[in-house]
Amino acid sequence: MQEINTNFEPKIVAFCCNWCSYAGADLSGTNRLQYPTNVKIIRIPCSGRLNPVDVLRAFQDGADGVILCGCHPGDCHYTTGNYYARRRMTLLYSMLDYLGIEKDRTKVEWVSAAEGQKFAETMNAFVEQVRALGENHRLEDLRCKNS
Repeated sequence: MQEINTNFEPKIVAFCCNWCSYAGADLSGTNRLQYPTNVKIIRIPCSGRLNPVDVLRAFQDGADGVILCGCHPGDCHYTTGNYYARRRMTLLYSMLDYLGIEKDRTKVEWVSAAEGQKFAETMNAFVEQVRALGENHRLEDLRCKNS
């Protein structure tokens, strides 16, 4: 069994759609629900607007895990945005596998605006999952490191 480093705090980037997941994050904060402060939320108009290159760039810039949160399928404010997101993320998983990045470092989760509790639970679980994997060095941009 792999030993978990309790001192390691993973850097998590959460891409959240404006209409549902970002509002769910806001509700989570309003209800004073706890999730780690090392989760950095980036608000995007729709989960369908996330370019897979943005996920790769997040890993390159030092993220240990990336999560995409969007509206539930069928409830997208742009009708089909989350269906496109799901397809793109499936293709991204195979690209990450090719690059040697563990699939568990990325996740797609559907969180509505009324699910603040689910948002907090999802973030807590994802941080623990990435913490168990350890630090990600695979796409790290070595030019930015100080020697």
